[in-house]
Amino acid sequence: MAESQPRVRAPEFPAGLEWLNTGRPLKIAELRGKIIAVDFWTYCCINCMHILPDLKKLEQKYPDELVVIGVHSAKFDGEKQTENIRQAVLRYDIEHPVVNDLNMQVWSQWGVHAWPTVFLLDPEGKVSGYTSGEGIFEPFDRAIQQLIHEFDAKGLIDRKPLHLPLERDKQSRQPLSFPGKVIADPELNRLFIADSSHNRIVVAGLDGNVQEVIGSGKKGLSDGAFEAASFDNPQGMALDGSLLYVADTDNHALRKVDLANRTVETIAGNGKQASIHNQGGPGKEIELNSPWDLVIHQNRLYIAMAGPHQLWQMNLTDGALRPHAGSGREGLVDGPLRSAALAQPSGLATDGAKLFFVDSEVSAVRSADFSSDGRVETVVGLDLFEFGDRDGVGPAVRLQHPLGITWKAPFLLVADTYNNKIKQVDPAMRRCTTLLGSGEEGFQDGDSPRFDEPGGLCVAGDRLFIADTNNHAIRVADLESKSVSTLQLKPVERLKPRE
Repeated sequence: MAESQPRVRAPEFPAGLEWLNTGRPLKIAELRGKIIAVDFWTYCCINCMHILPDLKKLEQKYPDELVVIGVHSAKFDGEKQTENIRQAVLRYDIEHPVVNDLNMQVWSQWGVHAWPTVFLLDPEGKVSGYTSGEGIFEPFDRAIQQLIHEFDAKGLIDRKPLHLPLERDKQSRQPLSFPGKVIADPELNRLFIADSSHNRIVVAGLDGNVQEVIGSGKKGLSDGAFEAASFDNPQGMALDGSLLYVADTDNHALRKVDLANRTVETIAGNGKQASIHNQGGPGKEIELNSPWDLVIHQNRLYIAMAGPHQLWQMNLTDGALRPHAGSGREGLVDGPLRSAALAQPSGLATDGAKLFFVDSEVSAVRSADFSSDGRVETVVGLDLFEFGDRDGVGPAVRLQHPLGITWKAPFLLVADTYNNKIKQVDPAMRRCTTLLGSGEEGFQDGDSPRFDEPGGLCVAGDRLFIADTNNHAIRVADLESKSVSTLQLKPVERLKPRE
């Protein structure tokens, strides 16, 4: 952490901004006596997600002395709406106040240059220090202890609890909570739904009849029977016969579900986020970094490893993992697999010849060869800050933080998440066209459907199943008629929390 010497008074939050988890706007002046951590973040950013557990640990360790305030300074246009930020607050289980810095006014006043940046204020409202990037717990823990020691001696620590209403207290439980990904098994009439914020996998028929629930629903990394096993924000899945592989994202782990024997086993990762890049090895001996999606090809499990901006592969015979594509540097650079630059890959698909992926932070659809001497190429999209909503060809196309992709020959179907649309991409011609959605967020079936940040896609025949994340629903599109309906999961009693 860089210390501020001499300490200077922090800028006050401007009037007129919208706040969440408070019920009212907050002022630094009214928090005199509290140590304040001010976190500049944007909800698309994997690094911002990674420091949330550190912030929560600090809040839990110093419940009376520390107040965390999130300043949401959006990168993408779709992130500027307060309602979308509210959904992110719920999805990420954020319990501290968050202000919508709609026009980057607070960002500019504080001289911020990168996400995430966290400032620490002393009980007099002066900047004690700041840092950018991940791994904030230990330096902030030390700094908070020093501030408590310093200001306790002056009698200036205010330990009165700050009671604020949380957004989650306004929510009622729904059958699904922020479902992230979905895959289909038409032959056996199975649909696997990552019920991400309920920390479980729901198995249903293609008609919505619930067949099985995998996981207790409690956050954790426990193996065992379906009823006892636990996950933490599971996302992408891949099916291999009676084995279901799961990207257990916030556990930084890969799980293997034996559908026949009803058991869950951890096959890679240990619950800790990897701090060393490009460190391959036996799955049970290494740490991973936010695996987000999976696909199987020729006994290899390919992994969209969003944290280090890479694609990885796992040999399903010996359990060894290694990076497959991406140098670990964030960006959009094509070229040989290991020297190419990726940016938070979040969805995978294959036509059997190439590995396609949505690179969310560069708003692009890209491809990677399977052979180790292959290349990464960009199909559509351009760069980190080139985004929007424009159909067309190649680098002229604009998407906005796409998270999902699937193959329906001869096209790729893409969840253009922050545009609330489903796009169709011809990889041979590099042409992108809008397939479903007006761009306006909402929840509407029929011939003029609306979605709200769709995150995952899969195909079964002429039906496209869509994990409509912020609508807490699975939508079904008829690819012939382009009409959309909502899958009714039943009986809903089977989706209630386990006792």
